[in-house]
Amino acid sequence: MKRVLLCGSNGLLGQQLALSLSVRADLEVLNTGRQRSFVFDHHLFDYTQLDLTQRGDVRSLISSFQPDVVINTVAAVDVDWCELHHEQAWQGNVATAEHLAEACRKTGAHLIHYSTDYVFDGRQGPYDESARPGPVNYYGKTKLAAENALLAAGVRTAILRVSLLFGSGTGVKGNFGLKTVRMLREGTIVRATNDIGTNPTHIADAADAAVACLERGTTGLYHVSGATFATRYEFARTLANVFGYDPALVQLVNAGDLRLPAARPPSTGFRLDKAGRELDYRPMTLDHACRRFKDELFHLSTN
Repeated sequence: MKRVLLCGSNGLLGQQLALSLSVRADLEVLNTGRQRSFVFDHHLFDYTQLDLTQRGDVRSLISSFQPDVVINTVAAVDVDWCELHHEQAWQGNVATAEHLAEACRKTGAHLIHYSTDYVFDGRQGPYDESARPGPVNYYGKTKLAAENALLAAGVRTAILRVSLLFGSGTGVKGNFGLKTVRMLREGTIVRATNDIGTNPTHIADAADAAVACLERGTTGLYHVSGATFATRYEFARTLANVFGYDPALVQLVNAGDLRLPAARPPSTGFRLDKAGRELDYRPMTLDHACRRFKDELFHLSTN
């Protein structure tokens, strides 16, 4: 039986992975998060508090639990916040990865770590794993620094780059998909750009990629995203149509009109050939993912 340490299990992606791993009889899973309590306490999952910025705590827990696999979903993902809070962003995205890498190297654990399409400048997408990174904002720079730290640490690691994650969860902060649906439901105008695009990724697909790495003991760099490239405007319009809201509420704007603190890469998008071959990765189309998202939100609202 493999022992799995899941870091960030109260977050959007962490919740999805906690549920996915909980049904596996061949795994012993310890969920962790910075919070004292776990969102799934009523399920009697194993959980302990862990702050990945505390090097000693990370080393102590991994030494005592002796996981075979560590999955890291922890990150400071608010791009504009990172642009304005460099020190905290570095701690949240780089120091955390370094602490895990050090502890995993000592115990021989397999580390599965999530990164982002924002390591690219968005000028020559879609990108495969051999493409040269060139982040245009501080968030992307920290995530690339974390990748480099893991690759230099001599630890068995799989790095999964994802793009524009969306989905539902208990008490999670808003993601683009969730914010858009809430605004459409309220009849509020959604300002969305047609000059920023990528492959929106449902959290179930992103979680499946980590499970595939866990099962295969895979190491290396993988691009895992949704199957469909879309601009923010196209994504928002798809959500409006799937949820049955007025698509006229989605207002087309230029990225510059939003006056965001951090620059965005205009067109990233991924080539998924390697993940398809080596992980049997078969992500949902955008329409399928949005329909699943709708079903999940309905289920969440009725429980």
